[in-house]
Amino acid sequence: MNHLQGVCEPRFAAVGAALSASLGKDDVGASVAVYLDGEPVVDIWGGYADADRSVSWGRDTLAGVTSTTKTMTALCALLLADRGLLDLSAPVAAYWPEFGAAGKENVLVRHVLSHTAGLPDLSGLTAVEDLYDWHGVTTRLAAQAPEWEPGTAAGYHALTFGFLVGEIVRRITGRGLGEFFAEEVAKPLGADFHIGLSAEHDRRVVPLIPPPSLTDEYASSAPLGLDGTRREHTGAAVRVRDANSVAWRRAQIPAVNGFGNARSVALVQSVLANRGAAGGVRLLSPRGCEPAWQEVFRGEDRVLRSPMSWTVGFGKFGSTFGWGGWGGSLVASDPGARMTVAYVMNQMLDRDQQEDNRGMEIIMAAYSGLQ
Repeated sequence: MNHLQGVCEPRFAAVGAALSASLGKDDVGASVAVYLDGEPVVDIWGGYADADRSVSWGRDTLAGVTSTTKTMTALCALLLADRGLLDLSAPVAAYWPEFGAAGKENVLVRHVLSHTAGLPDLSGLTAVEDLYDWHGVTTRLAAQAPEWEPGTAAGYHALTFGFLVGEIVRRITGRGLGEFFAEEVAKPLGADFHIGLSAEHDRRVVPLIPPPSLTDEYASSAPLGLDGTRREHTGAAVRVRDANSVAWRRAQIPAVNGFGNARSVALVQSVLANRGAAGGVRLLSPRGCEPAWQEVFRGEDRVLRSPMSWTVGFGKFGSTFGWGGWGGSLVASDPGARMTVAYVMNQMLDRDQQEDNRGMEIIMAAYSGLQ
């Protein structure tokens, strides 16, 4: 039942063992990848694409990675900064003039990327369908007042992160975040990752499976983000059924609606761990990668209600940086080791019901291969 496919260098055998064990316990289907020095050393997958376990998880299976998408959106901003088109220390209003309203004239680009802008919620969000209206969402964000003095506190911007960064990218390039990512990141790298998904890929997408004993009405611990979010929220909560819908796939919600597999996630993020290049393709200068692991804020996160260290676009955890998504997917990069580890699955777990150590066990197994 736990037969794995793909390739795994012998010294990383513990990674395969960890995935096999997870497939025998909590996972239905999943993929894992490890990149070292910008090259794949582990690219494995196994299990099933559906809850009935009737269709095998394949090499090119895609899954929604929810908030792991934020790492891709952040990379787009770092790419523009490295090209001299975006100043991370400039006011957002320098690129998006309307944004300077309601006391936001001093909100800097780095505040948006480090969850310190004071805009963790979108006011007036009453239905998930509201998220599909890019102009409507960004217009409301431009008019909204911050909840705190920007830069003085952090609060996970679960949904707003993608609209804020995405609109900055659009104002600079004239392209939506998904289009910019496809043309400037995914295409040069040959990465099978998509922010928003076109119909041609629908046949490869596996639905997210709600946690055991729950249905597709299971909602994120609103707002949508990494499991563990505890913030009270009165707006519309995103349910599993929403994240599995065609409308969700077609939309542009760059904080949460990315689709890929572990191979594509690790490939893209290994660019930052490997000083700007992966697979022989250079996207950034070595210096352009540094904001990804340089701490901007450390302290209690007002939304996650836990101590956090935020960089420009990523969570920082010791020597690693990265982020994870609702249900369990994650990516972690270590610039010192030049290693990136990614885990993408379809079986969600609810941390209120049980611990979810799947991704962490795979990361620790990867480190054992470096010894």
